[in-house]
Order: sequence, then structure tokens, then C-alpha cells
Amino acid sequence: MSKQEILLSVVQFSERSKIMPKKTDLRVVRTKKMIVAAFIKLVEKEGFDELTVQEIADEAMINRATFYAHFKDKQDLYNYVFTSALDSIKEVLSVDILTKNHTVILQNVVDMLTAFFTLAQENEGFFKTLIKGNNSAILKQSLMDLLSHQYAEIFDSLEIKQGQTLIPTSFIIAYMTSIFIGNLHWWLDNSSDFSPKHMAQLTVQLIANGHLTVLGIDVQ
Repeated sequence: MSKQEILLSVVQFSERSKIMPKKTDLRVVRTKKMIVAAFIKLVEKEGFDELTVQEIADEAMINRATFYAHFKDKQDLYNYVFTSALDSIKEVLSVDILTKNHTVILQNVVDMLTAFFTLAQENEGFFKTLIKGNNSAILKQSLMDLLSHQYAEIFDSLEIKQGQTLIPTSFIIAYMTSIFIGNLHWWLDNSSDFSPKHMAQLTVQLIANGHLTVLGIDVQ
């Protein structure tokens, strides 16, 4: 299965998980699938910034009017694909990382990050687009929102302090997101031969042996 097919399957899975009208026109679904497949292929080949709607339409073998019947512009299409990919990332980040006594289970974190780095590796071209320019800020904010939704209550309950000062949960999430995005950026930009599992273990090792310990979080 090609990288384009893998990311396309991510989009299709996300779409199937949504509540769809019973009488969805299969021609509409098929056309949108063709547009998404063409977009993913072209983004991985030549990047997002220089890509034109006409090129997407030509690759999908449709006319521009048909494209605009489904998406406002290429940014709207990007947002659609990005949101679908984010849904898959959300599934990856849904792993329970704590024990009942609020101790972080490092193996669960490794498994979670391995799944994410695997997703990034299988869709390298698209993820390189995500971590560059304005897209990087969008990805970072989206991950912060996801982590906040998933783990804010957990960090709040830990009441992490520096001395007697309570450290804001938003700061912890922003800090760890920056580390994570930085590692992902380095890994993709340098075409490192580190495996997804190796990257996950390295990230966890750096965080657990330094940041979590300094913050007073117990690890297991």
C-alpha cells in the first residue's frame, strides 16, 4: 500500500466514523475521494504552497467547477484532510497513561508515541507539510487542544508544583507539545533512520528522566 493510499484510508476511516445522511449520493462520495487522493499525491510530490486548484482537478480528472462544488479552495481541502488526520491522531492519543494512583505508565506513553511516529512515517510527505510555515503553528495548536482535552484534568489532579508555586496545566501542555513537535520536525527533516519505536523511546527517556522528574511526577 502506498503512502497516498495509507493517508487516504485515514480520511476514509474518519468519514465512516461520522454520522452520514442515509441518502448520501455515492457520486459525491466518489468524487470527494478522488479529489482527496489527488491532493495527497500532489502535496507529497511538490508541496502545498505552489499547488494549484487546476493541478488538483487535472490529477483527479475533474473540472474546476466540480472541485469548487466540494471545496471552497485548496486551503479548505487541506483543512478537510487535516481534520480527518487529526481524528486519527486523537485516537492514538486516547491511551490511558496513568495508574489509579496517578503514576505515569511510561510503556503506555511509548506505545502511544510509537503509533503517532508510525503514522507520521507512513505519511512522511504530508506530515512534512504539517510541520512547516503556518501549518506548523496550526498543528501545534491542534495538538495542544487535543492534549488539553485529553489530559488537562489529569495534570490538574496532580497539582504539579515548583516549590510552593502551582504550575499552570496550560504551561505544561504547551511545553511538552513544543518538545514533541521539535522532535518530530528533527526526525522528518533529517530523514533519520531511527524507527518510530526508537523515537518514541528517546522522547520518553528525555522527558521522563528530566522534565517529569523535575515536575515531581511519579513514573512507572
